[in-house]
Amino acid sequence: MCRSRKMAFNVSVAHPGMNRRDQATLLLLLSVCLRTTRGFSNGKVTQACGNMVPNHGYDSSSDPPPYTITVSKTQLTPGEQTKVTLSVSTLEDMSKGTTFKGFFIQARDVGKPSGGAVGSFTLMNKSISQLLTCAGTQGSAVSHTSESKKTEVEVIWTAPANPPSSVQFTATVVQKYKIYWVKIPGPVVTLTGGTPGPSFNPTTAQPTTSPAVLPNQFSSEGCGTNKSCLRDPVGCDPKTDPVCFFLSFRTEGQSVVFELSGPADGYVSFGLSLDKWMGNDEIYLCVKDGDLVDVRTTYATGRSYPQPTSEDPLRDRAWALSDGVIQCNFRRDINFNLADHSFFSLDHNYYLFMANGRADSGRIRRHDRQPLISSNQIVISGPPRDLTGSRSPLLIKYHGAFMLVAWMTTVSTGIIVARYFKPDWPESSLCGQRIWFQVHRSLMIVSVLLTCVGFILPFIYRGGWSKRAGSHAYLGCTVMVLAIIQPVMAVFRPAPNASRRYIFNWMHLAGGTIAQIIAVVAIFLGIHQQALLLPGPWSTIVLAGFVIWGVVVDLILEVHRVGFLQIGRGCSEDKANILPSSSRSHDSCFKKIVLTIFLCGNLGFLVALLNSINNV
Repeated sequence: MCRSRKMAFNVSVAHPGMNRRDQATLLLLLSVCLRTTRGFSNGKVTQACGNMVPNHGYDSSSDPPPYTITVSKTQLTPGEQTKVTLSVSTLEDMSKGTTFKGFFIQARDVGKPSGGAVGSFTLMNKSISQLLTCAGTQGSAVSHTSESKKTEVEVIWTAPANPPSSVQFTATVVQKYKIYWVKIPGPVVTLTGGTPGPSFNPTTAQPTTSPAVLPNQFSSEGCGTNKSCLRDPVGCDPKTDPVCFFLSFRTEGQSVVFELSGPADGYVSFGLSLDKWMGNDEIYLCVKDGDLVDVRTTYATGRSYPQPTSEDPLRDRAWALSDGVIQCNFRRDINFNLADHSFFSLDHNYYLFMANGRADSGRIRRHDRQPLISSNQIVISGPPRDLTGSRSPLLIKYHGAFMLVAWMTTVSTGIIVARYFKPDWPESSLCGQRIWFQVHRSLMIVSVLLTCVGFILPFIYRGGWSKRAGSHAYLGCTVMVLAIIQPVMAVFRPAPNASRRYIFNWMHLAGGTIAQIIAVVAIFLGIHQQALLLPGPWSTIVLAGFVIWGVVVDLILEVHRVGFLQIGRGCSEDKANILPSSSRSHDSCFKKIVLTIFLCGNLGFLVALLNSINNV
């Protein structure tokens, strides 16, 4: 019997000594093996109906499966339907590119798991799934149609007329030919006697009303007086501003009415959380699926993919799609089934998270931007308030501010003073050292301290290394190392008249220049990080102006230093010989004016960027 594709294709060519009868037999075996092998890829695997084991010739993987089975309902009556979803488990798995090629789904009696399939399935996507007949029951299993890579498959399961008391969904999933998992356990569905409920039709289960279902556009009118509102940008009105992210809620009797709106390719959402970290949160989603919007409730544990709740707490749903803006509203009871810990009581304090992102065929992806998080906790059913929030954590804001001040202001100023002001104040000293040196050293010490504190803050916030920071994190580590090396090198520098002093001078200059260049690149990447995404392209233009301003001032001073720029050096040669001190005075005055102008412009750019960080 052919057990694997490898066996099928490792049959050698006929030996020259074989007679024609043996060769014919070999060719027949080869054709059978190839036919069987093709059956694996096209999903015709009825031979696996019993043990659900694919005939691949390899053992099932012992690693935890990166796949999850979910259902839309966990309590059914005979003949009632539920949506069954097999998908990649977590966003982390999806970010790693985890997919699957083959699958085989069945429902089994919990009391008799080896008793065969229970119920029947209906397909939602015939291009990737097909029905199989197991134990004489048509459609009692579902499998793949090809080896195409998949991240999710959805089907509808119908309970039988005489069901067992409970049924569990199981799946065999093939990631690669040699890597697969057998009988991945899924949710248990309780089946009770009674009249069959309304069937779930995948083409009509989603809201089917036209956008006119929302008779009026959402408006910020009444925010803080009749309803609580969370908005981004602050004070925006969804009725007039197409880029306004808007969440409002108001109490009506024993329920709360929510309105959610925002521009998004796939979905807008908000969550209720006990803290400012994702995890153990109740999440409400308005997901675009074609020309429809699915309004649903989910629950997220940690950073895993949010799972559907056991019951549906929402009613009075309505939605609209217009010019890329998704809007939906719904009602939820204040105290809905508190016995189920996945539902929160709306008369308690929560932080609000508001996010948006892409969706593929109704399946959400990771949000495009950092969620907007309310500044304070609020009682959802409490008095109306006009809320504020931020998309950037406070520690990350301080990180960005410290790095800007250090590498765009104190470092650049310290370098200018050291490079161009050494001849100034020749007779003056400060604490036993020349003034330029004390100013340079003070600014560099401040820069190193700001860099150290700014470097530590993201690690405190993330609790370790961030895999999503990309090259920004590696460049930041390089800058941190160079920033520490510079003062250490300065402590052990040779005396000014030492023969090897020039080696230190070149190393100090090269190390500082390289550190400054890398820091500038890291800052440009940093303002586009999701945790501190400054508004573009405005922020990029300001930062570029910041850099150009420093380069232009440095060039002016350098040209003046080598003598090509005669401002401040207008005396004739004779006058310069007669009044050398006057010439130096003019020269110093010009440089001080340039330095003053540089500091004013530098501070202007800095304040603009710091204000942008504060408003994120």
